Amino acid sequence: MKNISDMDFPAGEVLFIDKPIKWTSFDVVNKIRFLLKRYLGIKKIKVGHAGTLDPLATGLVIVCTGKFTKKIEEYQGMPKEYIAEISFGATTPTYDLESEPDEKYPFEHITKEMLLNALDRFTGEIEQTPPAYSAIKIKGRKAYELARNGDKVEMKSRKVTIYDIELLDYSLPVAKVKVKCSKGTYIRSLAYDIGKELKSGAYLSGLRRTQIGSYSVDDAIGIMEFERLITENGS
Repeated sequence: MKNISDMDFPAGEVLFIDKPIKWTSFDVVNKIRFLLKRYLGIKKIKVGHAGTLDPLATGLVIVCTGKFTKKIEEYQGMPKEYIAEISFGATTPTYDLESEPDEKYPFEHITKEMLLNALDRFTGEIEQTPPAYSAIKIKGRKAYELARNGDKVEMKSRKVTIYDIELLDYSLPVAKVKVKCSKGTYIRSLAYDIGKELKSGAYLSGLRRTQIGSYSVDDAIGIMEFERLITENGS
């Protein structure tokens, strides 16, 4: 990242942020907007992110400022890469660790060969149903708001593309995979569906976004490091 003093945030900058766990993508956007206003004296500025990461996920978030917010859609459409940890033997309502397990399933029968075959079946264009606990809007309201309210939520399936799934590690009941996928793919749903395919249950127990298009999390900066640089420049 170039020096803060050389950046023109109102004219437009693209920031590559390594989102910490338990932060929402909007938390990152709001923090950056606050820092720019407070320490650089910018009274009004547009700030937006190019693709949501769930609170329990970490990794690359692209943040655009000023006139470069017009580029957000371009970044959103790029393929994504994730490192995902899938835990077998149970499901959760949110398909991840945001909720407690609601059902338990046998998993001892799952062999590495079975898992590899299942991953192959999920490679390519697939039909995927997003989790009920997601930000997708149903009749103007976010699905997770309806789900948390106890309302029945019917999610429509949609086509997404899994370009590649690589098994990185498998030690029952946990598997670690690298997933390259299209815009709109829910890795939580992928974990759930893989568990179902293997006649078990599964949920996402860890997620890190490592790449968006050709942009890598290795080139990203932590939000606290960004704050340090901004405060030093503005002091």
